[in-house]
Amino acid sequence: MEFSVPSALALRGITKAFPGVLANSDVTLSVGEGEVRALLGENGAGKSTLVKILYGLYQPDSGSIEVDGRTVSIRSPRDAMTLGIGMIHQHFTLVPVHTVWENIVLGLAPADGRPLSRDAAAAEIDALGKKYGLEVDPFARIDQLSVGMQQKVEILKALYRRARILVLDEPTAVLTPGEAENLFSFLREFRSSGNTVLFITHKLAEVFAVADSVTVLRGGRNAGDFGVRDASESDLVTCMVGRELVLTKGKPAGSTGNVVLDVRALSILGDRGNRVVDTLSLSVREGEILGIAGVSGNGQEELADVLCGLRIPESGEILLDGRPVRPGIPEAAFHAGTGYIPADRHREGLVLDMTVEENLILKNLSAYSRFGFLRMKKIRENAERLIKQFGIKTPSPAAKVKGLSGGNQQKIVAAREIEAGSRLLVAVQPTRGLDLGAADHVHRTLLDERDRGKAVFLVSTELSEVLKLSDRIAVIFRGRILGEFKRSEATVEKIGMLLAGGMGDAA
Repeated sequence: MEFSVPSALALRGITKAFPGVLANSDVTLSVGEGEVRALLGENGAGKSTLVKILYGLYQPDSGSIEVDGRTVSIRSPRDAMTLGIGMIHQHFTLVPVHTVWENIVLGLAPADGRPLSRDAAAAEIDALGKKYGLEVDPFARIDQLSVGMQQKVEILKALYRRARILVLDEPTAVLTPGEAENLFSFLREFRSSGNTVLFITHKLAEVFAVADSVTVLRGGRNAGDFGVRDASESDLVTCMVGRELVLTKGKPAGSTGNVVLDVRALSILGDRGNRVVDTLSLSVREGEILGIAGVSGNGQEELADVLCGLRIPESGEILLDGRPVRPGIPEAAFHAGTGYIPADRHREGLVLDMTVEENLILKNLSAYSRFGFLRMKKIRENAERLIKQFGIKTPSPAAKVKGLSGGNQQKIVAAREIEAGSRLLVAVQPTRGLDLGAADHVHRTLLDERDRGKAVFLVSTELSEVLKLSDRIAVIFRGRILGEFKRSEATVEKIGMLLAGGMGDAA
């Protein structure tokens, strides 16, 4: 691939291998000034590796990087920032107990020429926020901010360092639809000033909403380059997966059975002692998916933690198949037949330094040991079966989980928990970070589990996911259920009003 004009950013012939994995093979792309380019591909296609090379976190085995038509060496993130490259990571790199302005100036030195004092830094942060629609209180502590506000801080941190090339890795993975649109508005404004954006996404709608062009990777190699105006969704999907992909369409449940999960007047205190769930009651039946729709931070994740024994409620009762479940004991929830796909796979779903096959048996170790000795043959057979069933891309069952892509890590969690949840499956953001094909596989699996008679408790900030999968939808706001709909009655307008706390006609 040859470039006829100099680009703001170009990567030429990038190759990077890890033990057992060729992550990038002769990858080439360019992004011009005033251009937003999307980087699209399945999990394990090499997207994150490529942008980590660009930001100096990895070094390529071969190939070169050009900025403004000049070949450069990027040996560290500091080198990248000096060249005007800023990166917004999928997992934020903020210090929770520090304030916004402290996080933004962290790591800067007087020689960098940026304001370091409290008041001067706050004034510039305010100015940048107003210019780009990223207003945030410079003196707020990070752990007091919503996920969407924390992402604003990450972007402001890059802009404060005068970044003119922004690299974003799955920037909407943890955002609500409204927060995502705010991000897109910023990217359009940033681009209009002649700046450059390269962003990784799995969501085709985002490509058409904000990108000018798209590069598709498949198997670590270039699979295609498109101008967004000239591409269709089917073109991009076929290029991504190498074949036509027919997405699953959620169908209503047939008949539902007995109540599996019965939550009665449950109240929960958050980490800071405030009440995040307030006398909430709900139920889920056999053969039913109950979807919880809500903006992140309205108590849904704490509710899921209580259902799975990871948090003790302030008051209320949880019954599974009519029997009370002892609160705050994960083993009790597991033995009662509850599986849990948590929102944060790194913190709650995986042991990153353990292998794929070890992570796949974590909840049921007794079934794979005898007299204190692990039954390695059974462990390997279980891993090989689940790797095949869930399409987990790994060099081997013995590979460490920390070396896999985020999407494949999520598949490991989903595989284990779907097996564990014989009666109830609690799924929180189950497709976060998954590509189109992998997300569709999880959707199909959840629907299949429902059709086998399981009760599924689904929490997602992706409204399209809730509408697609749920048989009933409950909208949560500040720890209370404001409205509940049958699938046939739910509309984006009705749910959207409740998401913001409005009662409308749906209460």
